[in-house]
Amino acid sequence: MMASTSGSTAASVPAISGRTATASIGFVLPSAFVNFGGNILQKLRRGISMSKYLGIDASTQSITGLLIDAEQRAIVAEASINFDEHFKATYGVVNGVLDLGEGVIHSAPLMWAEALDLLLQTLADQGHDLGAVRAVAGSGQQHGTVYLNASAASALTNLSPTQPLKDQLAAIFSRPTSPIWMDTSTTVQCAEIEAAVGGRDALLVLTGNAAFERFSGPQIRKFYQTEPGTYADTTYIGLVSSYVASLLAGRLVGVDPGDGSGTNMMDIAARQWSARALDATAPDLAAKLLPITPSGHPVGPISPYYVARYGFADDCLVLPFSGDNPCSLIGLGLVAPGQVALSLGTSDTLFACMDQPRTSTAGEGAVFASPDGTHYMALTCYLNGSLAREAVRDQYGMNWNQFTSALRATPPGNNGALMLPYFAPEIVPKVSQPNVVRQNLDPTDAPANVRAVIEAQALSSRIHARWMGVEISSLYVTGGASANAEILRVFANVHNCPVHRFETTNSAALGAALRAAHAHQSSAGHASSWAEVVEPFAQPVGGSTIEPEPRAVAAYDELIGQYAALEQAHT
Repeated sequence: MMASTSGSTAASVPAISGRTATASIGFVLPSAFVNFGGNILQKLRRGISMSKYLGIDASTQSITGLLIDAEQRAIVAEASINFDEHFKATYGVVNGVLDLGEGVIHSAPLMWAEALDLLLQTLADQGHDLGAVRAVAGSGQQHGTVYLNASAASALTNLSPTQPLKDQLAAIFSRPTSPIWMDTSTTVQCAEIEAAVGGRDALLVLTGNAAFERFSGPQIRKFYQTEPGTYADTTYIGLVSSYVASLLAGRLVGVDPGDGSGTNMMDIAARQWSARALDATAPDLAAKLLPITPSGHPVGPISPYYVARYGFADDCLVLPFSGDNPCSLIGLGLVAPGQVALSLGTSDTLFACMDQPRTSTAGEGAVFASPDGTHYMALTCYLNGSLAREAVRDQYGMNWNQFTSALRATPPGNNGALMLPYFAPEIVPKVSQPNVVRQNLDPTDAPANVRAVIEAQALSSRIHARWMGVEISSLYVTGGASANAEILRVFANVHNCPVHRFETTNSAALGAALRAAHAHQSSAGHASSWAEVVEPFAQPVGGSTIEPEPRAVAAYDELIGQYAALEQAHT
């Protein structure tokens, strides 16, 4: 996966090293809602003061529930179930996954169902009144696919609260394991899909992304090619996100545009499945997919299973789940074009809110639809994040305080000394082998090397954000290295914009909860703008904002051309 602020890649971290790391939507509720436990619209209006919303993040290594109170403008609960801790013996997972060799990485969808039960039981045991939850939305690790057979729809509809999900759903899978974003075994299928739609550029324009091994479409194609009989027996193919939403709704749920963007099968502009891309992926695939479901449209009330077992209200709404990256966009408050976030973690990830789906022909990033229903998300991942910062720190025998002092003691522009910090193969720009390049930089000058690695990361983030077509008006920074004000000062000066530090626990789960709040309030006739919904939860750390300094900005405007030329000469 390209990146994330939850379990799929870099996320929140405790240390500087970075071990992570619109108008409201109006709609008509489906007729199935109207008579469920009385007139649901009346219940919604009557219950608007009960302002709790649940966000669930089904990530690679855990499932997390985060409860917000919109009236208190606060996160009131958070619980997480680690898969290894609870299910390693049963499902054989290590770090939440099954490594089957030769680049094949799967996980166990029945485990995710069992973990959902345990998560909700944990929240209830902690004393949280789940009956006050007005709506539930969620995020899932992107790209992973789930394969169900003809018994699935009936099993979900007829869930009994007297038995756990794992005992009732074990037989619904046509394929017992799910390939996930870490799987790199579909290079052949990527080439075949691109060729079938007219080439890499054609697929890029159509879906917003070139074919990636981890994306859902190549994984589905490989499944069809290697297990044609099982593929024929599959009646529903969903993503991790739509599968968990289906568990909660008690019915099969479609994929939303945010997660659909990571399949190589969705028309990015129309936000619907592309017939051309589906035909290039596998035969009869359209019949196994539900239509793309708008992110802000509830799919139904919560299943009676959860009402009886955990005390949810019978009119609690279930929203389509989305991908963890798109939900993180909402969780960090990026709901207007020009708002950009940077996660300084194990890898550094830059993501932005765009007004239209621009793409990078040089392969600098991925594009997803935003769950706000209007905008798009651009995402670029740099592998040499904390890895490079730590390499320089360790090379000169420094601790982090000494690293910071060295950065503070050196001038912006570093007297023209530059570094390409490819301590490991790089994603953007594409570098296949480690290669640290120094220009006008003495390898024995520790302070200059410290500044060189930070300035390289900041300059690269500016150069490779150009494809997004976004005028960066502010930069929201999270992750372990965001605690270092001197590092943030470099980014503020390179990008010539204010930098704000954020402390996030799980931005994907928070984004999901905010999606639930927005949809519920809209459906109840209390429509709020996205900016109003996210504002209480997207405030920077007090006093953390760093403004650009004109002299330093001028120095970097002069230096960036030299850095770009050095990069082009070595990539």
